[in-house]
Amino acid sequence: MPTSSPPGRRARVLSPGTSRPSSEAREELRRRLLELIEGNRVMIFSKSYCPHSARVKELFSSLGVDYNILELDQVDDGANVQEMLSEITNQKTVPNIFVNKVHMGGCDRTFQAHQSGLLQKILQEESAYEYDLIVIGGGSGGLSCAKEAAILGRKVMVLDFVVPSPRGTSWGLGGTCVNVGCIPKKLMHQAALLGQALRDSRKFGWEYSQQVKHNWETMTEAIQNHIGSLNWGYRLSLRERGVTYVNSYGEFVEHHTVKATNRKGQETYYTSANFVIATGERPRYLGIPGDKEFCITSDDLFSLPYCPGKTLVVGASYVALECAGFLAGLGLDVTVMVRSILLRGFDQEVAEKVGSYMQQHGVKFLRKFVPVMVQQLEKGSPGKLKVTAKSTEGPETIEGVYNTVLLAIGRDSCTRNIGLEKIGVRINEKNGKIPVNDVEQTNVPYVYAVGDVLEGKPELTPVAIQAGKLLARRLHGASSEKCDYFSIPTTVFTPLEYGCCGLSEEKATELYMKENLEVYHTLFWPLEWTVAGRDNNTCYAKIICNKLDQDRVIGFHVLGPNAGEITQGFAAAMKCGLTKQLLDETIGIHPTCGEPCLRAGPQPSPPRDGLEGPQEASSAKQVQDQGPGEICQKLSI
Repeated sequence: MPTSSPPGRRARVLSPGTSRPSSEAREELRRRLLELIEGNRVMIFSKSYCPHSARVKELFSSLGVDYNILELDQVDDGANVQEMLSEITNQKTVPNIFVNKVHMGGCDRTFQAHQSGLLQKILQEESAYEYDLIVIGGGSGGLSCAKEAAILGRKVMVLDFVVPSPRGTSWGLGGTCVNVGCIPKKLMHQAALLGQALRDSRKFGWEYSQQVKHNWETMTEAIQNHIGSLNWGYRLSLRERGVTYVNSYGEFVEHHTVKATNRKGQETYYTSANFVIATGERPRYLGIPGDKEFCITSDDLFSLPYCPGKTLVVGASYVALECAGFLAGLGLDVTVMVRSILLRGFDQEVAEKVGSYMQQHGVKFLRKFVPVMVQQLEKGSPGKLKVTAKSTEGPETIEGVYNTVLLAIGRDSCTRNIGLEKIGVRINEKNGKIPVNDVEQTNVPYVYAVGDVLEGKPELTPVAIQAGKLLARRLHGASSEKCDYFSIPTTVFTPLEYGCCGLSEEKATELYMKENLEVYHTLFWPLEWTVAGRDNNTCYAKIICNKLDQDRVIGFHVLGPNAGEITQGFAAAMKCGLTKQLLDETIGIHPTCGEPCLRAGPQPSPPRDGLEGPQEASSAKQVQDQGPGEICQKLSI
């Protein structure tokens, strides 16, 4: 301990000794450590012989700042204390330093904070922050984090403001998923499925003579009414938990301080001990003449007050294909313009099957073209637009006339205009994503991030909700659990749904090499499709196993009705360490679309060129093996 003034005070923490404590004792140890952190202006966990610890003590002494010390080598339970500190902070080394409840980190980060002025700022603020936590962004991740922190007794604020799209569209509390993403997308997908069910129903004996047509305005009004009820529910939920909700645009102006600007331009300033960035993403534009003036995005589509008519969808992302799919299912003339591949990042064999099914059911594809200009030919609702596009493989250009052009070419993180540069938070300058460690902490100790703004993490609502909830628990001492970002299931709600969990075949090959993989797959024909006379060589399942790990299932892919419902169950099994043997030993539910996933056969080796060969070989064996009462995996020969 340094002799310079003021001297550091030695802290004590009681725990059950040197052996590994019971779960109850560990929780008691955690509580006592948090009391030390929250009860002292400066709390240093160190070891008496560590030179880095000595430097930090000298720094605080030179600043005239009193500090408390717990020398881990001087207490009987030092090893248990250090292990618990590692769980709380994700830092395994000493010194481990907290200033006014903010985890500064170790020696280097504390000196960096001193040089930048951040340390002095945190010291000066004492504990006079207005809030324990301010969340910037009222989407799924931000709301999850805010509500959990409030449940744990913290004073919390949510700042949320939707900047209108170029077409003037804005929405209420809840973020992308609720307002312009998952919820309206799934409901419009359901509307399209109901159209298909109507056509199927005649084969099942339903007779109706009147003409059946779809009314866009009726559908959008009903969907927007439902979304409005969700918006109100979120506001009520925050109010019930004591979370302050402010409908203003949040922007950092200095350390621990944000400026909130409402729609009237009025500015208010708030301070907080910690911040969570959960601002999400917005659709990207092409940067060509006419794109923002005449095109729409998913921000606008779900509340569009008129039927979009003949539509060009630009892009090949899941957003593009989902929107193209339900628009075509509602009876519209739809074309998809694709720059390169479908569903980048997903299994490409399955992605091409998705595209093939859509094409067979009326969606047109323009491959290897990109728009270069959009011109308005006629005003109206929807009006007429002329699109000029250029080939990506040569000088060829084409033109087409559409009523609506929907851009779905990707999304940009909303991180560039919230003042992050003023407090030193680093972002990826190329895409605006925020790099974080495995506890969602940025390079600035009191700033965290969750959701779609994270670099290298899945952009999915349930992921953001889980990460936000666990972050709040860690920040406020209720848990040390981290979000597991591996083997997260998802579903693409195209007309033929695509559910997946784990690795694509391409990614699995990259990580484990092809010779170490066994790929099982099968075609199947849903029973519901047989009487209706629908496609009998289309639905598909693929299981990817790691031969080096007892045939562990590392990739699950299914293409068919209700793929999301099927995938959710298999995802839980994969979380528990599912192997091919366990799949083989599982008795299926008959007749269901999940049943064939248990009986997928191996790919022939080496595979033949093209897609049909290996699938037919695998499926032919399945047809031979299955009895006449089971789902027939019939081949089109």
